[in-house]
Amino acid sequence: MRDFSQSNEVQARLHELVPGGAHTYARGADQYPESMAPILVRGAGARVWDCDGNEYVEYGMGLRSVTLGHGYAPVVEAVARTIADGVNFSRPTELELLAAQDFLSLAPGADMVKFAKNGSDTTTAAVRLARAATGRETVAICDQPFFSVDDWFIGTTEMNAGIPGSPTVTFDFNDLASLETALTAHEIACVVLEQATALAEPAPGFLEGVRALCDRHGALLIFDEMITGFRWSSGGAQQLYGVRPDLSCWGKAMGNGFPLSALAGKREYMELGGLRTDADRVFLLSTTHGPETGSLAAFRAVVEAYRTTDPIGRMEYAGRRLADGVNAIAADLGIAEHLRVLGRPSCLVFHTKDPEGRPSQPYRTLFLQELLERGVLGQSFVLSAAHTDADIDHTIDACAEAATLYRKALEHGTVDGFLNGRPVAPALRRNAFPRRLPDL
Repeated sequence: MRDFSQSNEVQARLHELVPGGAHTYARGADQYPESMAPILVRGAGARVWDCDGNEYVEYGMGLRSVTLGHGYAPVVEAVARTIADGVNFSRPTELELLAAQDFLSLAPGADMVKFAKNGSDTTTAAVRLARAATGRETVAICDQPFFSVDDWFIGTTEMNAGIPGSPTVTFDFNDLASLETALTAHEIACVVLEQATALAEPAPGFLEGVRALCDRHGALLIFDEMITGFRWSSGGAQQLYGVRPDLSCWGKAMGNGFPLSALAGKREYMELGGLRTDADRVFLLSTTHGPETGSLAAFRAVVEAYRTTDPIGRMEYAGRRLADGVNAIAADLGIAEHLRVLGRPSCLVFHTKDPEGRPSQPYRTLFLQELLERGVLGQSFVLSAAHTDADIDHTIDACAEAATLYRKALEHGTVDGFLNGRPVAPALRRNAFPRRLPDL
């Protein structure tokens, strides 16, 4: 059994000082088996170490923000060189121009870009810009997991305490009829969607149909490229699928973990936040730390890595090996309908089902528990270009042992006697139950 005593002590202290015990809900201890949430102290490549000295092959990679690996030397060196000359100034730096040029050389159809720090900064700025451009208020969002921490999106989730009613409507992915219904029933300012997810590719003609419907109804089309950018391709999903948005929002892997996001779009809309307009100006993005030099240097080093190496090819190769290996194990054990790795090879997830074939948080927690015991950390199998053959082999071996126990729990009909503690729970839920902590 691995020792998590130091991690548990630090986590308990975090709960006293930080609401939820983490600065991101997806990183919370309630997303991991009880008393088995490692507190990390360092990483290298695809490996991380916790404060108890345990080593893991890590997946998820900073909520998908790291594609080149932890401590990737060219990025670290570029940041170190740059910040030695200062991090934040009272006027723009030449680096802002160079980074903008690099970005716009990759983003199809975009004329201008503005940098920020979080994905939510940019999606909310895009919505604000669309509302100003169209004179409308209602937003149509696709039925996809997450777009922003701000009211226009979070108000549509279970975790909506403290949020006033928001004029946001939804439509279904790969369902043009549902989008047309929304556009017909409401005066829509913009349509917001991811062009693809780990589990869903756009059906033939879907994205082209979305573009045509937006044009017909006078709504702006906004693509969320947070996950797809630098994971589907360096130019995002729009480069792969060939449909151009009015605005697009980027983040996560732009800086290989350094905090950076971007709003990009057509000049006619972006200039509404600039000085070449006679219209009322939009307060588009104005952030103290958006242009700090460290993250922009990291971004330029990431761009260079994508130009000179093939991170996406490496991720797809490793992802195929991992998915094929784990799925073969599940098939051999006769539990392929209950435990399965699936998704785009660079963005894998695993599905866990109970004896009746229903998605199961308790069985998911059991799988996570057994992987942690065997040196694999991850809420998913989202990997990076730093995952070596040895890392994949280690993971497949760990999954073989975890799957054997998983089958025993299926045969038993319950995780009772196999799972230590309470199961994980969705990050965005109305109540702290079922992982509520006792009061101090």
